Amino acid sequence: MAELDQQALHSEMTAWRRDLHAHPEFGFEEKRTAVFVADKLRAFGLEVAEGVGGTGVVGTLTRGSGNRAIALRADMDALRIAEQGTQAWRSQTPGTMHACGHDGHTSMLLGAAKLLAGEGGFDGTVRFIFQPAEEWGRGALAMLDDGLLERFPFEEIFGLHNMPGLPIGHFETRSGPVMSAEDNFEIVLKGLGGHAARPHAGQEALVAACALVVNLQTIVSRRLSPADIGVVSVTELITDGTRNALPGMARILGDCRSFRPEVSAAIEKEMRRIAEGTAQAYNVAADVAYTREFVPLINDAALVGEALAAARTVLADDAVRVAAEPMTASEDFARFLTHMPGCFVFMGNGGTAPLHNPAYDFNDEGLLHGARFHAALVRRRLGG
Repeated sequence: MAELDQQALHSEMTAWRRDLHAHPEFGFEEKRTAVFVADKLRAFGLEVAEGVGGTGVVGTLTRGSGNRAIALRADMDALRIAEQGTQAWRSQTPGTMHACGHDGHTSMLLGAAKLLAGEGGFDGTVRFIFQPAEEWGRGALAMLDDGLLERFPFEEIFGLHNMPGLPIGHFETRSGPVMSAEDNFEIVLKGLGGHAARPHAGQEALVAACALVVNLQTIVSRRLSPADIGVVSVTELITDGTRNALPGMARILGDCRSFRPEVSAAIEKEMRRIAEGTAQAYNVAADVAYTREFVPLINDAALVGEALAAARTVLADDAVRVAAEPMTASEDFARFLTHMPGCFVFMGNGGTAPLHNPAYDFNDEGLLHGARFHAALVRRRLGG
């Protein structure tokens, strides 16, 4: 098959990415995005299934007679953040923007689909998975619950994420734990509010809540082994009090990060114990709700080696490296890895604003690197 014009492909991917950036959609609302993706895939000659897990799209491309299948995944959803950018392609949807680069991930995977459909070079089947609702950890489960693995079988899966601060054209990943689990918690303290001048007449909840926020910090520092990584962060404290009225209710919300189920279980156990003890000490009642939103992302060692080797075929050797340590952010891709081996990698996005920042914008100079990496990985795993 004829080799595609790489510069023309990059220009096309840039136009796709900017169109998607201008029209962001929140999780499970990616209707325009899904149509955009499906139309492109069909134009490249792929078989396309829409509505998988709600708004997910799966494209299938087969070449040769090989019976192996692998999957490549991109996320499509945006965030409830008001964009502060001034570029021509800034968000046209008030209060919603692509602040995490999913517009870039989608465009890179579309570029890989066009590259592989036009050039071939592999023997087998590739599933191009465009996932909804990554940001709140529900999209992968929705696709799996909708029969993804039975309807579109594959043996291994790969995904990537852009990384601000890592130079364009650079690549890193690691074996084993890569990204953490995320647990959410809400603790409600209930007492008896009253006049601010008469604290002795009630069972106000604010002082108890303040004590509990401090006590929760001992979970990681004093209750977990120093060999385990754990984070407990209180992110909100809300009461029903006012300037001259003591609150009778206080809500404490936050999240926890860990890399092993045993650590997650230990954090929950200690949180419940500390909440109950603190509440008793301050003569209020405590109710703890603890949920697990994301599971840890654990890369397969053999497939990490394959991803590193594929990256070195399209990037400079000194730009491809093994990450020194895992990060305590979370990623919905981890759900797929509970069913099969896979690998998640990071590609440089240069000196842009941080992820989830209202001034963030994906760096289009990285688009072709991502598409070429995807294609190289397919050709390595499904040798043509």
